[in-house]
Amino acid sequence: MEEQVKPLGIKGQKAKALFEEGYNCCQAVVGAYAEEFGLDKESAMALASGMGGGIGRSRSVCGACTGMCLAAGLAKGYTSPKATEEKTQTYSMIQQLLKQFEKDNGSTICKVLLGLEKPEGTCKAEERTPEYYKKRPCSQLVAYAADLLEQHLNEKT
Repeated sequence: MEEQVKPLGIKGQKAKALFEEGYNCCQAVVGAYAEEFGLDKESAMALASGMGGGIGRSRSVCGACTGMCLAAGLAKGYTSPKATEEKTQTYSMIQQLLKQFEKDNGSTICKVLLGLEKPEGTCKAEERTPEYYKKRPCSQLVAYAADLLEQHLNEKT
C-alpha cells in the first residue's frame, strides 16, 4: 500500500511558496505568519534574514525551526521580563514543537537534514535553480514547520 502524502495546510502552502520565491527557510515560516500577527512583510523578512542556512549559513539549527519558534513567540510569547509563568509556558511550547519536528524529520540541525558532513565553509548562498530545489528538502521542511505550528495553535484555542 502506498503511503498517503498529507496535504499542506494554509500556512504550509504559504511558507513553501515563500521559500520557492527565494526567501530563506526562516523567512518563509515567519512570513507565513507575519500578517496574522501584525508584522509587515518587510519587517518580518528583515527579522528572519540572518537565520537562514541554519543561522547565517552555519548549518546549525534549521531555519524552518527558528522561523517556527519566532512565529510561535509572536503568537503565544510573553513580553514582560517579570512574566515567570508565561516564560515557562513559552519554553514548554517551543520544546514541544522542536521535539515533534525532530521526531518527524530526524533532526533540528540544518547540516543533518541536508546530509552534509560539515558546513560548506562559505557565506555565499547557492543560486536557486531547479536542481537546487530537487536536492534539498527545505521546501517540505518549511511547509512542515508552518503546518506544525498552525496545528499546535489550533489545538490550543
